[in-house]
Amino acid sequence: MDEHKHTEHTHTDRTSEVPKPSDPHAGHEHSGHHMPPSQPPKQPASQSHEQHEQHLVRDMSGHSAVGHAGHHEKMVEDYRKRFWVVLLLTIPITLLSPMIMMLFGYHFEFPGANFIVFGLSSVIFFYGGQPFLEGAWEEWQNRSLGMMMLISLAIVSAYIYSTFTAFLIEGSDFYFELATLILIMLLGHWIEMKSQMGASRALEELIKLMPKVAHRLGAAGNVEEVSIEALVPGERILVKPGEKIPLDGRIYEGLSTVDESMLTGESVPVEKQPGMQAIGGSINGSGVLKLTVEKVGNETYLAQVINMVQEAQQQKSKSQGLADKAAGWLFYIAVIAGALTFLYWIFAADLSFALERMVTVLVIACPHALGLAVPLVNAVSTSLAARNGLLIRNRTQFEEARNVDRIVFDKTGTLTEGNFGVTDILPATGVSEKELLTLAYSAESQSEHPIAKGIVRKGEAESIDLLPATDYQNLTGQGLQVTVNGMQVAIVSPGTMDERGIAYDKETFTDLAQLGKTVVFVLKEGILQGMIASADIIRSSSNEVVTTLKEQGIESIMLTGDNSRAAHYVGNQLGLAQVFAEVLPAEKSKHITALKAGNKKVAMVGDGVNDAPALAEADLGIAIGAGTDVAIETADVILVDSNPKDVLTIIALSKATYRKMVENLIWAVGYNVIAIPLAAGVLANLGFLITPAMGAAVMSISTIICAVNARLLKID
Repeated sequence: MDEHKHTEHTHTDRTSEVPKPSDPHAGHEHSGHHMPPSQPPKQPASQSHEQHEQHLVRDMSGHSAVGHAGHHEKMVEDYRKRFWVVLLLTIPITLLSPMIMMLFGYHFEFPGANFIVFGLSSVIFFYGGQPFLEGAWEEWQNRSLGMMMLISLAIVSAYIYSTFTAFLIEGSDFYFELATLILIMLLGHWIEMKSQMGASRALEELIKLMPKVAHRLGAAGNVEEVSIEALVPGERILVKPGEKIPLDGRIYEGLSTVDESMLTGESVPVEKQPGMQAIGGSINGSGVLKLTVEKVGNETYLAQVINMVQEAQQQKSKSQGLADKAAGWLFYIAVIAGALTFLYWIFAADLSFALERMVTVLVIACPHALGLAVPLVNAVSTSLAARNGLLIRNRTQFEEARNVDRIVFDKTGTLTEGNFGVTDILPATGVSEKELLTLAYSAESQSEHPIAKGIVRKGEAESIDLLPATDYQNLTGQGLQVTVNGMQVAIVSPGTMDERGIAYDKETFTDLAQLGKTVVFVLKEGILQGMIASADIIRSSSNEVVTTLKEQGIESIMLTGDNSRAAHYVGNQLGLAQVFAEVLPAEKSKHITALKAGNKKVAMVGDGVNDAPALAEADLGIAIGAGTDVAIETADVILVDSNPKDVLTIIALSKATYRKMVENLIWAVGYNVIAIPLAAGVLANLGFLITPAMGAAVMSISTIICAVNARLLKID
């Protein structure tokens, strides 16, 4: 992808370099003059839209990613269904539980009751416990033991021992504990999954950027609509005004501007001419382009972005949350404590007593509250986040926000508004600012160019009167010429000024250019009226964010595909620690990796396709809500209000959430410190022996405390 770099970064500051012929208005679209964007061609009947996307995902990323979003929804539905089935089956088991009978003072027994309880418990174990047993096997294969393994240890030991006591040996069964443990754990996982958004669809969203068909040029010059899959390197294609460029290629005929902002971060449309590269997925302006296809399939720019996102997400998915880490430790404690308990009592008492003590230890080691301690906090945290304009997609990565050392921001659309605004109005001698702005505002009033839109917004903000404008002419490679109120007005680049031999203040122009600003010149009847400088407007909240982060000891860094001058201008205005400019998506991802060196936790805030690999690579990916679907689907947290200030809220909420998690885990696990030794029988000689019934009572109290504590979560 490096071949794009030169093309990408030699045009944004085209009006900001002393005598360099360029056109700040190439690609202006004026009513009555420009060619209208063509309607997208219909999808061939032989291939549906969904089939095409599925094929592309397989072709460009190596496997099918279609259906990931639906997979998450199915899992939520699956946990919900299992919970209600287990709940119904738990009711008769509870009524027939000796502990419940004793607690409420009733007796309910009939022939075959133990077979009924065994049958109901078997359904609960195999049907309700299936997700945990499968999860435990996966944790074992990944050598990352956590919650699933701990739950499985408890339910397997409880079920097997209870089956033995029902038919083979004397002892108290654990059917009630088995049923309630699975029930609570299903509820916890259901709550946890419901509190999160759908699974990432980043790969599908990337594929949607690509056109489905292309206009292939035959040897005789005829145009044929074909699927992009039918194209091979060396073939020639036609790209009409307003269309997306189908594949990476080299232009051999035509002049136009191309919007690459969402792909490369270039804030201004890039002028394209024969011999230059064109990136698949970028949007053509008002000109017609003819390209020679150079790359297809896995070799394209967008395909490489997809692969980078995929690799980063796979790496990130290996991380564990706090609850899993706690469960992992409890698993080892339970196994060791259970083994020691069995070995002691097999010699001190008998096999039946030793088995009962060991199973009691294993069951109590997996507290019911552990299944709800973190999910309840997460559910409250997610709700609180939503009320503050945050959508949390990845809980594990959100937990890491509290430890962030560096936050990397994209420039265009993140620290800045992504819109050009007028920063300087410099009239010539004898011309007022209002007169200069009136001419420029009237001339640009019907243009769609980003610089023109900025001038129009300035004119509207200043309540400037709009003069009648006619005879729009797009001067290729020079600028724009319009008849305003009967006068010929031209808005041109510095290169055009030099070509025409019109004198201007080159020192002032150079000073503005050094600040990364784009400068245009306004002429009336061929006489200079002044110059207007524009720049991407810095968000009003960006300065506060950077200042507050600095106070918290967090570095703020910019990583952008925009040109160096524009980037450093914004960086200097905000006082950023580092600025990396003219960076391609592959390089962004590498920069994030480098910034993570030394065990540093790095967050990335971005909004474009070019940010997707970096968002996936970062410890915490944060997407601006107004950005592309690709960035949003790749991120861990989304800023709904598109306000960088919400980054501060993420950090504050992450810290508060983590504190509540720790508090709940202390309540959920803390009693194990006492309960496990008692269950093992350390006080048996003194006549005190904890029973499963006593353990269940303590666990119920612990669960209630966790629920109440979770509701007390608030942002500091």
